Amino acid sequence: MINVIHSYPIWLPQTQTWMYNQVRFLPREIVRSHIVCERTENLDQFRIPNIYSLHKLSPLRYYWEKAVRKLGFSSYNPFLIEQARKLKAPLLHTHFGHFGWKNIVAAKKCNMKHIVTFYGLDVHYLPTNFSIWKSRYMELFEHVDCILCEGSYMADSIHKLGCPKDKIRIHHLGIDVSSVPFKPRVWAKGQVLKVLIASTFAEKKGIPYAIEALGGLKDDFPIEITIIGDAKNTKPGLSEKRKIIRIINDYQLHSNVKMLGLQPHSRLMEEAYKNHIFIAPSITGNDGMTEGGAPVTLIDMAATGMPIISSFHCDIPEVIRHKETGLLSKERSVTELRNNIKWFIDNPEQWDILLTAGRKHLKNEYNSPKLGNSLSYIYKEIIS
Repeated sequence: MINVIHSYPIWLPQTQTWMYNQVRFLPREIVRSHIVCERTENLDQFRIPNIYSLHKLSPLRYYWEKAVRKLGFSSYNPFLIEQARKLKAPLLHTHFGHFGWKNIVAAKKCNMKHIVTFYGLDVHYLPTNFSIWKSRYMELFEHVDCILCEGSYMADSIHKLGCPKDKIRIHHLGIDVSSVPFKPRVWAKGQVLKVLIASTFAEKKGIPYAIEALGGLKDDFPIEITIIGDAKNTKPGLSEKRKIIRIINDYQLHSNVKMLGLQPHSRLMEEAYKNHIFIAPSITGNDGMTEGGAPVTLIDMAATGMPIISSFHCDIPEVIRHKETGLLSKERSVTELRNNIKWFIDNPEQWDILLTAGRKHLKNEYNSPKLGNSLSYIYKEIIS
């Protein structure tokens, strides 16, 4: 049995079901997972055994250590070191590259092997906008035992940051495909086309381009658009929300759009089966933000049997294979998005071919139980 500590500050934001799946599908006969975090939220959705929260242990200490780090007096996590020593864990798995750098000290002090998974913000945004992260990552790459990432695009990006290729492993994020009912969507001309968009309101998600593409088609056939998501309380997020609302107004889509706000994953899956097509046209933001790999929501939606329209962005083409399991567009191309929507409208008899191929692809490459076993083998190899 391998004791593994998973380190991430908050267990767990509502949009990070993919991290929950990584941990809960590790084979329990091989791996005993321990979550060491600063605080918890959404435990009704993401409860698992062995969660150690600093805030739960001592709220006063939580705020003190948070203030100390914010003032720059300390960059490492004493609570993580304490828990690692109590658990005698041989392996630390840190989630996100910038937290991996902060955990170098803990891994050294506790003589733990260290695996770090990169996801997105850590790959492009941080080193692009804050040069200090280039040198910090070089330090991380020197000391870490293994870097995990979602796909070949992200692996190449991490190598370009200075990580030796022999330390980089591709490990997909996934879902429990067998638990998702496969109901290939069927649409006939004359019906209302129901389109789903679901993500946080961030520039990298490309939501305005999807709405603009749909707005240009609203007079060609009846359409209903459901948007699940909202802005984080940040200047960029609120700016993106205003942009989304402005485009809805510009195309007079008020009667066509339902905005449901942020919803738990269970509600997202309920809404999926009420819709025909899912659109997620991710882009590289002006601030350098990218998906890093690919949104796991694409995997969720494709698994249900929903046609997918996305973009040639990061590792999305590995998840959604263009013209084989879905349709992809150039980033920011409203014209290509519109043409891909029209293709599905003009070829409803072709839907089943793409949807069946997509489900098979996900079962082979993005199935969480299978990926959990693969991750346990990586753990065993690293500590051997």
